[in-house]
Amino acid sequence: MRRLPARALKTLLLNTAQIELWPADVLRVRSNADARALAGSHTVLRRKQDGRYLAAVSAHAIHPLVPGLSREPGIDDAWDALDRLEGATRGFDAEAQGTLPLHALQERLDELGLDDTYGERSGLALVAEPAALAFAGRDRYRRPLWLTSAAARAWLVMQRAAYREGIVLEAISGYRSHDYQLGIFTRKLARGQTVEEILTVNAAPGYSEHHGGRALDIGTPGEPPAEESFEKTKAFAWLTRHAIDFGFVMSYPRDNPHGIVYEPWHWRFGRTTLA
Repeated sequence: MRRLPARALKTLLLNTAQIELWPADVLRVRSNADARALAGSHTVLRRKQDGRYLAAVSAHAIHPLVPGLSREPGIDDAWDALDRLEGATRGFDAEAQGTLPLHALQERLDELGLDDTYGERSGLALVAEPAALAFAGRDRYRRPLWLTSAAARAWLVMQRAAYREGIVLEAISGYRSHDYQLGIFTRKLARGQTVEEILTVNAAPGYSEHHGGRALDIGTPGEPPAEESFEKTKAFAWLTRHAIDFGFVMSYPRDNPHGIVYEPWHWRFGRTTLA
């Protein structure tokens, strides 16, 4: 019988190659069965590929939400991540957990017909996913926003500073997994777009700054998300003057060398590029 961890996830997302471990109280309940399982649970294991809830963990039991939980790909890595949290005696340092390996990514790129020349052509480098991310509030759609610990702190401080000057900054999205990015491509391909067309707007899976948990798309109330018109807002004007003071820079200005369209909404924490 597996020993149950006593320490609950509270403001952290633990990340493994195939499974994410979420604080139960930030997840949306999708069915009556989920509601019963999540009630009283502190952690939920979520499959990255399709978002399926795999198990709910409480102080007293593990509640499988799929048959054959012990055979689920990546389940041992997920339990190991939870054990590391439990073993942290001086507080859990999310930044110190490092990043996940990239060896499984090539299969995703092969599906899109992309090889190493994509990185050479775009000037973008592969971006590994963090092994742990911090809760940074909620985005415009009330979804949990996950960033690295340092980026989360900087975003919340910048958001409050803007608000004090009458500017409302909304997060549109933050961390995205490689699987999530592949899903964007899959949906757009199904609508008839070509890979080359998609690549002018979205980086290939593994090459998006969102994978690293240090980039977020920013909006403001009344403005559609991820549109060039954002540059005409007071929020954008405030960002161009003050974002650098909080460590944020705009990643894709006009005529950027990566071939990505102008994105006035996309900002990255850290003065050095992730690409």
